[in-house]
Amino acid sequence: MINPNLSVKLTLEEVCKIIDMPQEVLITIVEEGVLAPSGTAPNEWSFDGTMLSIAKRAVRLHRDFDIEWVSIPLYLGMIDELEKLRVENKMLRQRLNRFLQNS
Repeated sequence: MINPNLSVKLTLEEVCKIIDMPQEVLITIVEEGVLAPSGTAPNEWSFDGTMLSIAKRAVRLHRDFDIEWVSIPLYLGMIDELEKLRVENKMLRQRLNRFLQNS
């Protein structure tokens, strides 16, 4: 079992290797506000596991739907909101079903 408190820190080079992306593209993603690594310069940047996941999603959106990098944060925000609404909807449906069964 993976420890949920485990913190991973990755460099620019490591993230680029993992998601198979040129460094220039990842730098653009950071400059457009998609990712916010710690550190002030690319050679000092540190990415965590959450940012790696966001980077992978951003690359898929850009590649599959030809979305410009500057628009990616908006799309990621909408996707996150949609996922939250789906979870809430599921929870409310379960409550409604329990209420209807008890009536």
